[in-house]
Amino acid sequence: MQYTVKRRVKIGSDGMLHFEMPAGSANTELEIVLTWDKARAADVDENGWPIGFFDRTYGALADDPLEEVTQLPPEQREDVE
Repeated sequence: MQYTVKRRVKIGSDGMLHFEMPAGSANTELEIVLTWDKARAADVDENGWPIGFFDRTYGALADDPLEEVTQLPPEQREDVE
């Protein structure tokens, strides 16, 4: 069985990478492939939205607006005894 795990990690001042494995993986032989890329500063605003997200998406449905549909009445159910 193959698993993919993606995590953002920080290398300690000792140059060591500490990576915790999921429970149940003790005493298991694994083949691990490690690929890394230097993390960029998060390009998000103070609320966590990608910078420019609303400028890029505002009005995206102007030519095909969403329509509110009438909600169906709730189902009638038998009383629980």
